[in-house]
Amino acid sequence: MRAVLAFGVLLVAVVTATVSTGAINTVIEGDRQNDMARAMALSCNATLGPMSTGPAGSGAFDASKLSEEQRGNVALIISIGRQRELPPLAWQVAIQAGMTESGLRSLNYGDRDSLGMFQMRPSMGWGSPEQVTDPLYAINKFYDVLERVPNWRDQRPGESAQDVERSAFPDRYHRWESMAAHLIGAVGSVADPTGCGQGVGELLPAPTAAAGSALQFALGQQGKPYEWGALTSHQNSFDCSSLMLQAYRSAGILLPRTSREQFKAGAWLPVQQAQPGDLLFWAYDPSNPATIHHVAMYLGDGKIVEAQQTGVPVHVRPVSWSEGELMPQAVRPGV
Repeated sequence: MRAVLAFGVLLVAVVTATVSTGAINTVIEGDRQNDMARAMALSCNATLGPMSTGPAGSGAFDASKLSEEQRGNVALIISIGRQRELPPLAWQVAIQAGMTESGLRSLNYGDRDSLGMFQMRPSMGWGSPEQVTDPLYAINKFYDVLERVPNWRDQRPGESAQDVERSAFPDRYHRWESMAAHLIGAVGSVADPTGCGQGVGELLPAPTAAAGSALQFALGQQGKPYEWGALTSHQNSFDCSSLMLQAYRSAGILLPRTSREQFKAGAWLPVQQAQPGDLLFWAYDPSNPATIHHVAMYLGDGKIVEAQQTGVPVHVRPVSWSEGELMPQAVRPGV
């Protein structure tokens, strides 16, 4: 979350724009600093955090349990990444992979002939046993392979870790996402590794300029068919979370793929205080985020745009705050 409310450093000028769905008003105009960052191609990557000061989900607790050896390897990953002029996202991928594969330790054992921090297999051409158990070699080798992964800069860090490691358990790399993001800030001394702004506790900035762009994209998909598991590389069809992902990606903010993951990719606020561009969520048990099964974008004026279910195209509909299964928190992506 950005510190605009705390210090008044950044001013967000709110303008209203009438869109084609009646009396839906959007917040489009952003502050000057956001425009400058966008011109420099600095995107907010909500999949990396965001960097919250609160203990819940910040990764600080997990990071506090790391040993001296583990933190030393984190520092080495970051140092080598800097030397190679790779962005913090690359460090994030390597930290998550190393934590998942070995607990960020250079192991002399593993499954079959897997060895070292990233459990590289000499028999698969990763290097000799001596090389893959050398942290300097292993980290550089990991980065070598990562840089050959198509679109690694545009996807969730755990997905890129899987592309390098090719594990039989692809989802496990996501577990350390928040811890890795925290370490980038704490060990790497990167004040804002996500590009989304530094956390300021419970304070919430005004709706972002990106929200207006995301909203316009989502509205432009009306009438297109629902497809569960729709590809995020085309706009022929959507499911609920792919619509949100592509809408915010068009505005320079990267979201995770699923609705449950997207619930963690921004600042929470009471759902009754949702503003245009904020995400609303539905869960089988609204007190348990693990049961989230649907996401939509709030348009203002008591309306949402969503890809709801098979047989129902992307559409706009009214929403009620007392609607069944609606989560009590809305999410403002990227802040």
